Amino acid sequence: MSEFEKLGKYAFMACIMIAVVAGATSVFVSFSTAWVALVLVVLGVVVGFTAVNEKEVTPFLLAAIALTVASSGGWFLIINGAVANLGTFINGTLYNMASFVAPAAIILSTKMVYELAKKK
Repeated sequence: MSEFEKLGKYAFMACIMIAVVAGATSVFVSFSTAWVALVLVVLGVVVGFTAVNEKEVTPFLLAAIALTVASSGGWFLIINGAVANLGTFINGTLYNMASFVAPAAIILSTKMVYELAKKK
């Protein structure tokens, strides 16, 4: 495993941990999510350039689409009626995960379009 692949692997793991912790703390503490989002976007760029190989691009992009759709609607807030703040935690975590997956998906999809155009 090259140094870039290791960097991408660590960035991916850091993103997941940050997303879950920020999602959990958003239930209890009201803080600005702009800095968290900025860190996740930067780490997402690192993941987009380093962590996903050519065979993993299509599954990654499909998962990115699903994650973006799941995080966009606030679908889980209804759960707050049954279990206090559980829906807020799930929505916050999904939103943070989408914040890191989106830049990686943009980079990977741009690379794939370039590769497809280069073949013709």
